[in-house]
Amino acid sequence: MNRNELVDAVSGKAELSKAAANKAVDAVFESITDALKGGTEVRLVGFGTFSVAARAASEGRNPRTGEKIKIAASKQAKFKPGKRLRDELN
Repeated sequence: MNRNELVDAVSGKAELSKAAANKAVDAVFESITDALKGGTEVRLVGFGTFSVAARAASEGRNPRTGEKIKIAASKQAKFKPGKRLRDELN
């Protein structure tokens, strides 16, 4: 499912216009992003938890040349599915 299909699904299930559903989807994504940027975990009970994990700097290799390269430290978004979502999938 891509973003447009998600907007269509929200529009149909919530009986909203596509423009209103698009605003709602944008607002949800923006709110989650803002919370993660601020270092806050986002818990959606039954669905899952979004969090930020720090990755330490490391050393890798260029697969073509075998040359060592430095991989900078970074932050990664993580998602851990909730129990209800896991149960629905299994």
